Amino acid sequence: MDKSCTRGSGSRTEIALRRSSSAVPMDFQPSILRDGSPMESLEKQLLCPICLEMFSKPVVILPCQHNLCRKCANDIFQAANPYWQSRGSSIISGGRFRCPTCRHEVLLDRHGVYGLQRNLLVENIIDIYKQEFSSRPLKKGEHPMCKDHEDERINIYCVTCEVPTCSMCKVFGAHKDCEVAPLQSIFQGQKSELNNCISMLVAGNDRIQTIISQLEDSCRSTEENSEAAKQELCSRFDAFMALLEEKKTELLGRITREQEDKTGFVQGLIHKYKEQLEKSSRLVETAIQAMEETGGAAFLMNAKQLIKTIVEASKGGKLEKIEQGYESMDAFTVSLEHLADAVRALDFEPDEEDEFYEEVEEDTGDTEPERVVAAPQ
Repeated sequence: MDKSCTRGSGSRTEIALRRSSSAVPMDFQPSILRDGSPMESLEKQLLCPICLEMFSKPVVILPCQHNLCRKCANDIFQAANPYWQSRGSSIISGGRFRCPTCRHEVLLDRHGVYGLQRNLLVENIIDIYKQEFSSRPLKKGEHPMCKDHEDERINIYCVTCEVPTCSMCKVFGAHKDCEVAPLQSIFQGQKSELNNCISMLVAGNDRIQTIISQLEDSCRSTEENSEAAKQELCSRFDAFMALLEEKKTELLGRITREQEDKTGFVQGLIHKYKEQLEKSSRLVETAIQAMEETGGAAFLMNAKQLIKTIVEASKGGKLEKIEQGYESMDAFTVSLEHLADAVRALDFEPDEEDEFYEEVEEDTGDTEPERVVAAPQ
């Protein structure tokens, strides 16, 4: 091919890349076409991250704008969704997998990977690249050469030593007694094996990510349930404390009323005794004044009546008294030991599952240690 055709083909490639740079986010860099080997840089951009080969048609574009071979996408989808299947032409359900480039989760409908949109622009770029690549003469440096025979290309594979080599090494060199095989057959086999390993790794990573998500959800649920349990416990204890406070207020009121009744009765007696004392004091003063009378006639005129009054006052002076121990309040003592024991014995109720295990072990007479959850005595 002449140089004008080569430049024309390269121009078409550059134009296609420039048009796709805004529509196909394959991490294209404009500088790749200004490098010393733009086609090599372009080839790196057209490699599938799964099979590590150039995209094979059809090429599908994921919602995250990364591209995969449809076959590779289907492989990782099948690995991530082992129970996904179809019956005839009707798919049971969709599935999901993660983009191997950015780990974005891709949700698929019942059509699976066949429901993903084809990236026709990338396919056209691949066609242009292959046309350009096939028109270039093969350079010596583009193919691995044998270290022992510099002019010989590595074209066979030593099965015994498990290394690629050249025909001269098989005939005259270090691998003349070894078993060899065509390079392409070993290449395809190991490429397929590596592809399977990548699929297993991707599927394993998806499963691990799923487990991590489940564990994170479990951790969040545990924290939320613990917080709810704490709030419920605090609410119950607050209600219990309010009940104790209410009962305490009631009992204190009863003691206060008894105190007021007793002190009121005693205060009434004190008042009566003071009145009697005052009357008796006045009679004493009157009697003393009568004793000071020197005249017999004057004394006798009042003496008899005074004596009678004093005698009646002494007879009627017996007032009510309080009994011994009247001031005691021992009847208002409350024992809280049984409540204290009940509070100390408080514990969480066993789950129904634990109770079920206890009943099963009792019925079977199992000799292993029993799973018993009970409140401390």
